[in-house]
Amino acid sequence: MTTIPFILPQTASELSLRIGILMAAIAVDWLFGEPDFLWRRLPHPVVLFGRCIGFVDKKWNYRRGKTGRERLRSGVMAMLCLGLLAGFVGYALSYGGWAVELVALAILLAGRSLDEHVHNVAAGLSTDINAGRSAVAMIVGRSTDNLDAGDISRAAIETGAENLSDGVIAPAFWFLLFGLPGLLIYKMTNTADSMIGYKNAKYRAFGWAAAMPDDVLNYIPARLTGLLIVVASIGSGGGAIRAVKSMVTEARYHASPNAGWPEAAMAGGLDVWLAGPRAYGNRVRDAARFNKDGADANADDIVRSLSILKGAQLYLLLLLAGVLVILKAGYLG
Repeated sequence: MTTIPFILPQTASELSLRIGILMAAIAVDWLFGEPDFLWRRLPHPVVLFGRCIGFVDKKWNYRRGKTGRERLRSGVMAMLCLGLLAGFVGYALSYGGWAVELVALAILLAGRSLDEHVHNVAAGLSTDINAGRSAVAMIVGRSTDNLDAGDISRAAIETGAENLSDGVIAPAFWFLLFGLPGLLIYKMTNTADSMIGYKNAKYRAFGWAAAMPDDVLNYIPARLTGLLIVVASIGSGGGAIRAVKSMVTEARYHASPNAGWPEAAMAGGLDVWLAGPRAYGNRVRDAARFNKDGADANADDIVRSLSILKGAQLYLLLLLAGVLVILKAGYLG
């Protein structure tokens, strides 16, 4: 049975199928991770997304003499074209049946790879400060040359919390709603935001059409991620109460309307302070601290954060299983 592309599931059986595919894809991702032997021979789908985004950026944004309004219009047209392309590819792939959907979803989920990259930071930091800096440079976009152990630990923990939303919860959410078209449109938009969604002279106008939809698409998943982190924080250093308090009272102080929710929840759950000022090249961006009375983070806290991230994904699976049982009972009854 093939899911109906690009529309909300119309029956309990259609939703049950998508939930089953999602649960299986999460399991496959954790069992096998990223098959490096394959991606050394073939471009990863996200790499292909990046090439498409780079192409429209070069063609429509690089010309000199364009006004801000013209760049804004060009950016909107670029994102419409990229979104339509992603939706069309997802629509076509959906007719391959549940097996194609399972493989595509498992490839585009990032649960295990996120765990591995963040764990590498903890391992590097435990060995040598420079190894920690090199490892964290692989997962953040800011300057890492002068980071101390606390800075490195916070960067890794923050990245893990935010990317649980971007790399797992949001793709799962949009797949459940709209199947592969929804998944691919989300991944295209999220990739575009990471490439052109900057508020600098080059991309402020052109990249607005990537940054704004990304904020919209991540609105619900980010808050769901925060709630899952809260539940997974039961029994941790700060516990669920401190996690929910930090999330509810401090998430709004983040520069992003979404990233603050999982990051603030993680700060409270671990009882460490996160966020605060950080350097981007020659610029220092001032930012409020989350859970400001918490301890300074270290490599052990990175490892503890990974346990919370795994727990959040386990609770997601339990939630999906509960919904599946209810749907099956109603469908069979």
